[in-house]
Amino acid sequence: QVQLVESGGGLVQAGGSLRLSCAASGQTISRYAMGWFRQAPGKEREFVAAISSGGWTTYIADSVKGRFTISRDNAKNTLYLQMNSLKPEDTAVYYCGCRRTSMASSSSEEYAYWGQGTQVTVSS
Repeated sequence: QVQLVESGGGLVQAGGSLRLSCAASGQTISRYAMGWFRQAPGKEREFVAAISSGGWTTYIADSVKGRFTISRDNAKNTLYLQMNSLKPEDTAVYYCGCRRTSMASSSSEEYAYWGQGTQVTVSS
């Protein structure tokens, strides 16, 4: 079992930045791919970014490409999402997920473990 806890969300003005963290416990995540997804009110959960176990492969959604960066520190068992140039449409609950394999994926169905989410609100 892997427990995931997101942090770093909050209220920010458009154009601002936030860094989300996802702390894992229960097992080391160094063998597992990780990802970030988000869900806005009334919408389905959507892919944001994913990273392979060793960090050599990353996938970024087109909607956030050039603004968001995913990274990980396996020594700290932690996943990050750096979000710059935030827009009101980035407002959502952000979730981190963990796969049971090393390969990154943009499909939420392929993730076995999820955190409780952290709210990001971007005001215009």
